[in-house]
Amino acid sequence: MPILVMKFGGTSVATLDRIRRAAKRVGREVANGYDVIVIVSAMAGKTNELVGWVEETSPFFDAREYDAVVSSGEQVTAGLMALTLQEMDVPARSWQGWQVPLRTTAAHAAARIVDIPTENIGQKFAEGMRVAVVAGFQGIAEDGRITTLGRGGSDTTAVAFAAAFGAERCDIYTDVDGVYTTDPRISDKARKLDRIAFEEMLELASLGAKVLQTRSVELAMRYKVRLRVLSSFGEMDDAAGTLVCDEEDIVESNVVAGVAYSRDEAKMTLISVADRPGIAAAIFGPLSEAGVNVDMIVQNISEEGRTDMTFSCPVGQVARAEAAMLKAKEDGVINFHDLVADTDVAKVSVVGIGMRSHTGVAAQMFESLSAENINIKVITTSEIKISVLIDRKYMELAVQALHDAFELEKAA
Repeated sequence: MPILVMKFGGTSVATLDRIRRAAKRVGREVANGYDVIVIVSAMAGKTNELVGWVEETSPFFDAREYDAVVSSGEQVTAGLMALTLQEMDVPARSWQGWQVPLRTTAAHAAARIVDIPTENIGQKFAEGMRVAVVAGFQGIAEDGRITTLGRGGSDTTAVAFAAAFGAERCDIYTDVDGVYTTDPRISDKARKLDRIAFEEMLELASLGAKVLQTRSVELAMRYKVRLRVLSSFGEMDDAAGTLVCDEEDIVESNVVAGVAYSRDEAKMTLISVADRPGIAAAIFGPLSEAGVNVDMIVQNISEEGRTDMTFSCPVGQVARAEAAMLKAKEDGVINFHDLVADTDVAKVSVVGIGMRSHTGVAAQMFESLSAENINIKVITTSEIKISVLIDRKYMELAVQALHDAFELEKAA
């Protein structure tokens, strides 16, 4: 039988009633002739509770034991979902990561998937099982220890299973009914998209959209897994949600698909750095080693052999970045006059595959921000994206202005 992967997020399985509601959706797909692999998250709030217990028990915890504790939330949900399906006379059983086995690297709390053998689950399907309920977010390392994939890892689990089993589609059930042109909480003109290209979704996810984990979109794009994002609280409608697919599967789309934002950004500037070959490596090497996630980078014009280097990073990593730069200065790796951090900025971005073949998008973006008297601090671009750093207090105004400027409330 064809295989369908269905993933239910924490809010979709937060209570027994919601698990029953999700199970009815699974039962409907079984009745439609599918063998189903269900990937479940922990019940809403459970992972945070488990993490809190670990941190309270051991501030400098062993990452292997951390994984052993936090992975238990998904195991509870998987068992409850399997029991619920059995009560509905649907042949189902639960699977923990090690039982599949979902093999990963040994990077505890941030493991990456290495392999998903299909034999064990495939054999059970052949014997009459109709639903495999798999605990998301977890796997097993080569040494036999339980690992976890990082927060949001159940999305990645679902896409990886869809790729491994050649699933017809991977449905991601969450608390929103699809992918919108921007956050509906900021703009009441936000429109749900029927389809969005993998590349656009990847950019939106990496730029702050919370609908899908970035790694899951990367996997889907690499293995051509058709993703559907939809709400577990809406009606059971085959046309519901947003399909994330190949660009070729979209007949026509707007030049700009959406506006994304990231509120908690910081802008850091190294003032008067020696402008010489290798200076960028000398700066960003220590930042990488310190675990600082650098995004936008701008270097000013050199004067008398000195230049300024500006970069952005999450505001929670500013202290780590400052420490890395000061240590590099003490060690003689770099020399700079001052390090200035602006922790009151936000990043706003426009994304669209149509930008490849249309000119004037940047000009239109900058004109609309200028009309609202919003000053741009840093600009960075890619083939299908333009991002700017602005004062955080103007973030919502900027999102609304750009959404209006590109008329995203209108379908293509």
